[in-house]
Amino acid sequence: MSENEEKMAGDFIHEAVAQDLADGKVKSVRTRFPPEPNGWLHIGHAKAIYVDFGIAKSFGGQCNLRFDDTNPEKEDMSYVEAIKRDVKWLGYDWEDREFYASDYYERLYVLARSLIRKGLAYIDDLNEEQIKEYRGTNVPDKNNITYTPPGKNSPFRDRSIEENLDLFTRMRSGEFADGTKTLRAKIDMAHPNLNMRDPVMYRIRREPHYRTGTAWCIYPMYDFQHPISDAIEGVTHSLCSLEYEIHRPLYEWFINNCEVFPSRQIEFARLNITNTVLSKRLLIQLVREGRVTGWDDPRMPTIAGLRRRGYSPEAIHDFLGRIGIAKTDSLVDIQLLEHCVREDLNKKAPRYMAVLRPLKLIIDNWPKGKVETLGAVNNPENPAAGSRDILFGGTLYIEKDDFREVPPPKYFRLFPGNQVRLRYGYIVTCTGFDKDPSTGEVMAVHCAYDPETKGGDAPDNRKVKGTIHWVAADGAVPIEARLYNYLFPMDRPMEFAHGGSFLDNLSENSLEVLNGAWGETALVSIESGKVVQFERLGYFCVDPDSAPGRLVFNRTVGLRDTWAKIEKKGG
Repeated sequence: MSENEEKMAGDFIHEAVAQDLADGKVKSVRTRFPPEPNGWLHIGHAKAIYVDFGIAKSFGGQCNLRFDDTNPEKEDMSYVEAIKRDVKWLGYDWEDREFYASDYYERLYVLARSLIRKGLAYIDDLNEEQIKEYRGTNVPDKNNITYTPPGKNSPFRDRSIEENLDLFTRMRSGEFADGTKTLRAKIDMAHPNLNMRDPVMYRIRREPHYRTGTAWCIYPMYDFQHPISDAIEGVTHSLCSLEYEIHRPLYEWFINNCEVFPSRQIEFARLNITNTVLSKRLLIQLVREGRVTGWDDPRMPTIAGLRRRGYSPEAIHDFLGRIGIAKTDSLVDIQLLEHCVREDLNKKAPRYMAVLRPLKLIIDNWPKGKVETLGAVNNPENPAAGSRDILFGGTLYIEKDDFREVPPPKYFRLFPGNQVRLRYGYIVTCTGFDKDPSTGEVMAVHCAYDPETKGGDAPDNRKVKGTIHWVAADGAVPIEARLYNYLFPMDRPMEFAHGGSFLDNLSENSLEVLNGAWGETALVSIESGKVVQFERLGYFCVDPDSAPGRLVFNRTVGLRDTWAKIEKKGG
């Protein structure tokens, strides 16, 4: 059992499943991950995947991958392929256990007819609005306590079994127009749970299905399809997010009255993270309105977006293991996820040097035309990663922030008269700088190097407090750096002014593109999707947009910058 599975072993779901096995209610464990193929998976789905597959594995059971595809207006095979790609990337395998609710349409139809024969379902002619009106709603009383006044029966509720069977057959054959009839379960219109007030089981939709084409013009509703699909597959434990707790009585009603395999539903808290939205409906809106570049935009909380940004499956698993499985909803700080990413990448990402906002550093006493090779460590956390050669010459690029004409307090980088060490290289002393006479902008910094200080072996009287990174102009590789920030600057993006929208909270600064950046020569060999650490800057992933002569790097996550905090506080 892995460390994450050991963490899971103490949760309430694990205890419930273990008890069912001990009591003999089930002989083996089978779960399922049941996405609807109407969008791409996000990190909230990753938690469900982690729970569904993890619980099955911890008990030596199996987890099915089932596509709940009963909503033809919104579903597509491209979503199926995207979902399968993401589940595999997260490290899970469903082998020959790939199923589709659309494969069960005939079985669902037969079971629906069986409920009609039992007098437990009927054809209703009320339209959608009328059904809502008859059903009633939750309202507060004078003490602000929510209660549910009884609904009222549909005038079509007492149709005969024969008439209902005939109408349902004619619904399937396409005799009636969309929206004119529905099949409803006959339960209790006075039930305190609104979901139990004669819920709709089937509706008419003349919409081609991506798998079944035009074979069907009636489609089952989720609350009917889901428990029956679980039962057909022999799912012992249907693990759902907390919003389905109120649907559990209906889940059990369909299981019992259809007399099928008794799957058990257990709910757990869904994942909520600060600075983002985890609603597929809202993510679709961001994509369709062009607020992001697509489902795999690195600012998106989708699995594909996180992958493109450079997040690893291991970091996501670590994050999910840390937050655990709870019975109540809570808001998790996104910085915990970023911490897990840093911890993972710190151990395995190779180090390189790059300069994102370049400023020329000219070593005036460097021998003209000389280019030297220095040794650099690939990853100090992993000695097996070895070392590499980097070029050093008389003209370098440094970060603009590593020079100040007039330094603030506690600034240990370059300024006139100050010394710094160039990473893996020499100690240099700033001797001056050049300015653009028209703008006053510093265009180049001049310095002198001490040849006796190569590679860190400085005499005791030449120790310096500052070390900065650099890239030699000779052999430098041009790169484009994309600095991604949060799509939403506030913790709770769904809090907005009355009449507003979550879109009002979108950040105007969620992406900064830096062209003109430079990296060391070895970066040309880094493959797309690989993550490296740019020393002192953060972790960066090679983007698929990269092409020969144009390397594109996405910032995965930054490093903690003590100086930035000091400078922000005004020194």
